Amino acid sequence: MAGNSSRKGAIRASKKGPTTGTGGKNKKRLTGKGPTPKAEDRPYHAAAKRKKAVAKKSDSKVVRKTDGKEVRTTRAPRGDRPRGEIVAGRNAVLEALREAVPATELLVARSIDVDDRVAESLKLALHLGLPIREAHRAEVEGISPNSQGIILAIKPFQYSSFEEIMQRAKYPALIVALDGVTDPRNLGAIIRSAAAFGAAGVIMTERRAASMTASAWKSSAGAAARLPIAQVTNLARTIDAAKKEGLFVVGLDGESEDVISSMKVATEAIMIVVGSEGK
Repeated sequence: MAGNSSRKGAIRASKKGPTTGTGGKNKKRLTGKGPTPKAEDRPYHAAAKRKKAVAKKSDSKVVRKTDGKEVRTTRAPRGDRPRGEIVAGRNAVLEALREAVPATELLVARSIDVDDRVAESLKLALHLGLPIREAHRAEVEGISPNSQGIILAIKPFQYSSFEEIMQRAKYPALIVALDGVTDPRNLGAIIRSAAAFGAAGVIMTERRAASMTASAWKSSAGAAARLPIAQVTNLARTIDAAKKEGLFVVGLDGESEDVISSMKVATEAIMIVVGSEGK
């Protein structure tokens, strides 16, 4: 009969909604998958494919032939610039390699015209065990416009200290101190002369003075590899420390009539102070 909801199959319809919630019972808990990976880390994303292509290209080897010999070079990733000091240009790079100036790598432009200088530079780099890398010509010229397609990255010079020089010095010690020498070639020449006269080391100031660049290294004719060279922040304090160690300090004067070899102190422990070029 109408309105009888207890009959078989009857469904009671009600306009009222549920009076209480279920509280999330009998529901599966949602599990997060973590943060969204970067585009380059998604295997099928275009950015990931580009990253993989660049890595594959940077690891590939390019073979050059010089005088019938194979020279393998590594292609440099875009924007990978040498750090520190560089020597640029075919003549300059070749001279630095001939003098075995400490370097970290040789950077060569792709499709470079391999003349005798470039060929010898590649051979010397291989002999010295230097990495040889290739890069786009625009990148090489961006590092140095006058590079002529070849750049040598120089290794930072490892300076000693005054204390280390004194520990290694043999009596009577000869130490050369430089006060404001600004020309790297003069610095190298002084180091070469100091080594020839048996000096225990060379001391220079950190500021307003030349440092051990590729030019200074070449001028030293390899003496910089054998002679301890120190940088100090205050030369006056270093001179005082030398006096306490028993060294007699002598300053050079271009207009003086005295000759060091004729002085009685020339056979004792001595520090010779050399001033700058313009003073």
